[in-house]
Amino acid sequence: MKKQLLSAAFGIFGLLSANAQDGGNFEVGLGLGVNISNVSTIDGQDNASSKTSINVGASGEYYFSDRWGVKAKLIYDTKGWADGYILDQNNMVTITDFKLNYLTVPVMANWHFGSNRNWYLNFGPYAGFLMSAKDSELGLDLKDGFKSTDFGAAFGIGHKIEVAENIKLFIEYDAQSGFSDIFEENAGEAIRNGRSSFNVGVLFSL
Repeated sequence: MKKQLLSAAFGIFGLLSANAQDGGNFEVGLGLGVNISNVSTIDGQDNASSKTSINVGASGEYYFSDRWGVKAKLIYDTKGWADGYILDQNNMVTITDFKLNYLTVPVMANWHFGSNRNWYLNFGPYAGFLMSAKDSELGLDLKDGFKSTDFGAAFGIGHKIEVAENIKLFIEYDAQSGFSDIFEENAGEAIRNGRSSFNVGVLFSL
């Protein structure tokens, strides 16, 4: 299932690229950012302490008009939370941070606005594929305790700055809100990922 979803993600980029060769309205980008992540229950209560980390990613957008496009991203996302705990067999508690590394694929509608269409607002679903899960204090591999996929909604706002013909810099804020429980086995309330990030990068028009 994981391989099929990843293949679908790369297929989206290929389809957008093929359409761009016909229409000439395609933009690719590279970026990096600072993530602020945590987890919460489905009603938003019991938020864990936030953890700061990084993300890096690539994007592709096909423009249907000067205002609307469809944008897909492929992001190496570091999520998780801080000041959690692990309870061992002797009931000893270790306070630790949980580091969850995902390959995240959002597919979003992108609305461009402003006098020069340099502002944009996007929204859509995402799928995340768990690459690794560890704690910071004991160095334990916790991947088997978490689900291999995560689903939710992605949204963001950004601004593009033209620096040369067909080249732009961008600054953006984006966020993800998970819909599914991240734990493989959980007898209590569903625990969901949440993260926001501040990103910078470069865009190339093809």
